[in-house]
Amino acid sequence: MPRTRTHPWHGVMVATTLPFRADLADLSVDHDAFADHVRSLIDAGCDGVVPNGSLGEYQTLTDDERRRVVETAVEAAGDGARVMPGVSAYGSAEARRWAEQAADAGAGSVLLLPPNVYRADEAAVRAHYAEVARAGLPVVAYNNPYDTRVDLTPALLAQLHEAGDIVAVKEFSGDVRRAWEIAELAPGLDLLIGADDVLLELAVAGAVGWIAGFPNALPGSCAALYRAAVAGDLDTAVPLYRKLHPLLRWDSRTEFVQAIKASQDVVAEGSGGPCRPPRTPLAPQDESAVRALTGKLLAEGLD
Repeated sequence: MPRTRTHPWHGVMVATTLPFRADLADLSVDHDAFADHVRSLIDAGCDGVVPNGSLGEYQTLTDDERRRVVETAVEAAGDGARVMPGVSAYGSAEARRWAEQAADAGAGSVLLLPPNVYRADEAAVRAHYAEVARAGLPVVAYNNPYDTRVDLTPALLAQLHEAGDIVAVKEFSGDVRRAWEIAELAPGLDLLIGADDVLLELAVAGAVGWIAGFPNALPGSCAALYRAAVAGDLDTAVPLYRKLHPLLRWDSRTEFVQAIKASQDVVAEGSGGPCRPPRTPLAPQDESAVRALTGKLLAEGLD
């Protein structure tokens, strides 16, 4: 199916993993490999990339590494509208500066968590998003109440949208019922699928994008699944979703970064590679499970 989208945050936006040089003690960023990865995802049918998110291990990067990752992604994508950097930070002013840097690099939008160094109240959340919106790029809110302990409820999202501070939400709560309430309270707010294992449910509920994890390993099949789902082609989407779902579930587990990198390594050895501490390798039984699932899908012709 052809790629069609009307805004930079629409479509299959892959939350990119970040390759590190495993042969070096400091696990330095391999920018050349990252650029190749970005190009390969777009060539495989994905619409763009989301660098410096949790999958990109942004919390472990230096400021210079984080800046260069965005610049590398924009250059490799060939079109800044295809790049949505994560700009989350403990402080609102710092997050705004990252958004300004993304704008300077030519990115088309940014992804922003709520304040997460403490359990912020609604007034603090609204002020946080207003501050980052001052950078001038469209802001996609990221609702991940499990890790941030701050819940961007449908009512709060409606307030943020009405204020003009967000254009969309990456919904990672796992509660698919929220899609319908968001549509009622904020009909102009775009819903983006935030967890791989609720893709079909949120696509049916009207999602216009997917900030995705497992396309890092299987971009062609994942893009095909998304396009069939949003088009309402359930005859195509449901069987494909059923095949992929045992792997997609890993996106909602604590070890999601390690699992997706392990899956990449099955597709092309070394393409995933290690994670930076404090993340540790998958337990042997978990790595075996991910590798077996990925291998099974490859054997069935998925890519």
